[in-house]
Formats: sequence, structure tokens, C-alpha cells
Amino acid sequence: MNCFPRPNIVISRCIEFDHCRYDGSMITSDFVAALKPHAHFIPVCAEMEIGLGVPRSSIRIVSVKGELRLIQPATGLDVTDRMVSFSRSFLCSLSGIDGFILKFRSPSCGMKDIKVYSSPDGPSTATKAAGFFGGAVVKSFPDLAIEDEGRLRNNNLREHFLTRIFTLAAYREVEREVNMAKLIRFHSTNKLLLAAHSQKEAKVLGNIVANREGKDISKLLGEYHEHLAMALMRPPRYTSKANVLMHSLGYFSHELSSAEKAFFLQSIEKYKQKKLPFSAPLSILQSWIARFDEEYLKEQTFFEPFPEKLIELCRDTQCEWAGAALFEGRKAGRAD
Repeated sequence: MNCFPRPNIVISRCIEFDHCRYDGSMITSDFVAALKPHAHFIPVCAEMEIGLGVPRSSIRIVSVKGELRLIQPATGLDVTDRMVSFSRSFLCSLSGIDGFILKFRSPSCGMKDIKVYSSPDGPSTATKAAGFFGGAVVKSFPDLAIEDEGRLRNNNLREHFLTRIFTLAAYREVEREVNMAKLIRFHSTNKLLLAAHSQKEAKVLGNIVANREGKDISKLLGEYHEHLAMALMRPPRYTSKANVLMHSLGYFSHELSSAEKAFFLQSIEKYKQKKLPFSAPLSILQSWIARFDEEYLKEQTFFEPFPEKLIELCRDTQCEWAGAALFEGRKAGRAD
């Protein structure tokens, strides 16, 4: 069992931490509750930080002469400038952050798809926007894992989020030690994980570690961080995960019987045809890693990218292939 550093995650305070929603309620989340023992959370309620109490009249995004404003209809109070100022100062104060979990569809914390109203007391329009704080997060930290509690109900997106925050947290330790041997070690143990996410970026990262130009370690660490974030930006394609399994099979080619190899290859094909979940061929391969005590594969984070106790949060054969579609929807939403 691997030892994992605790990721630093900024979270909307109303999710599992405090009864601070406009109506005094709190959002429950099995995902966040399970993650608490394994991560360091930084809870924040943007609306309370700008002086709105609990309970409070709700706020909404209103289009005023073509400009989006954050207004409290019950009082007519415009809190746009306060929210923009707080968002800027708070986000600039952060360091060593690995990810964000934000409130779903909140006019302050929402990432996207927030209703825009024609007037403080008028109907909503066809336009959608990001929340003021949530939008600032996305713009300020485009390379980090950022999700809302609504999207994290999807188990595939949970797995991608966990993989990113724990990998980035592990890399922060490498950056802190400023040690070439640590960087080489990190890259070696993450090779298969990186290959599954992006062959292109995995090759770039390999060239950075090779350091043929003899660059200073500090510059290498910065370049590696940039491309590591790019490699982990999207969930791995199911075909890429299958390719990693095929590659790993080569480590046991002389120890396995023809029947064992054939069964494993059939399992991979069924996974690619969406007839089996990824856990089926993965479990077979993991049993061989233990059986033959294959040291290189035992150290690969691809097989355990985050704590084992969190794996059950990502088990759902019904949505095995749904995460990629949802992720593409989020990317499309950001581009609007």
C-alpha cells in the first residue's frame, strides 16, 4: 500500500463543513466526507466573506446594460464589486493548492451554467454564465483540478479528480525538495499513468527529465509541472487504458500459460467493447503483479493513483464511459 501526501483543496464551505447556505442549510456529500481523512481542506464561503449573513436573501446574476452584475433582489444591493475584490484577494493569497470543489450552480461559486436574469426581479434569460467566484477560480487556476459537487456525483469524474489532486500533491513534494533524483523517481513511478492520460505529454515529460541541455533543476521543475498539469487535464481514453494493460502484459509473457494470456486479452476486448468495466482486466493484471512480485509494476501509480479506501467512491459500471462525455461538456461550457 502506497503512502500518499494530503492534497490541499479549497472547498465551498457549505459542502460538508458549515450551515452557511442562504437558507442556513448545508450540502451533504459522501465524496467529500470520505475524502476528509485524506486531504487538507480550506473551506470558504464567498458570500459570507463579503458581508452577507446567514440566513440571507438569495443573490442572482443580472444583466444590466450588457454587463453581468451580482444583485440581491430583496434589498436591491449590488455586491459585484465586493465579490470581485474578495475573489481577487483570496485567490492571490493561495499557494500549494491542488484542487477546488465548488458549489453546483451557485451565482457566486458555480463553475458554469448559472442562470442570468434580465432584471433583479425579472425572469431568467437564455444566457448562462459562470459564478463570480467560481469563474475567477477557473481563470486563475486553469491547470488545477476544479469540479463542483454536482459533477462529482459521476464516479468517472471522481476518479479523474482524485488522480489529479493526489498526483499534483505528490509532485509538490518533489518541488519542495528540489532534487533531481526525486524528479527522476517521480517520473519513473508515474510513467504508465502519464502514458494513459497523454502519450504526447508523457514524451515531453520524459525529455524534460532526460535534461539533455543541462538545465538548472529549478527550471526543470517548473517545466515539468506545466506539462504534468497538461497531461492530467483530461480523463484517459478507454483505449489508452487498454493499451497500458497490453503493455504491462509483456512483463509476464514468459510466466503465463497460453490460456491465461488469451483470457486476459479477451477481457481487454470486452472492456473496449463496453461489455466489462475496467476493473475486470485490471484485477487480473494486479493478481499477476502480486503473484510474480513484479517490482516495476508494483511501483506504478497507474494501479493505485490514490488511497485504496477511496476506490469504492469510483465504482459504478453503469457510468464507466460516461465521464468523458461530461468532461467534454464542461470544456465546451468554459469556451462559451
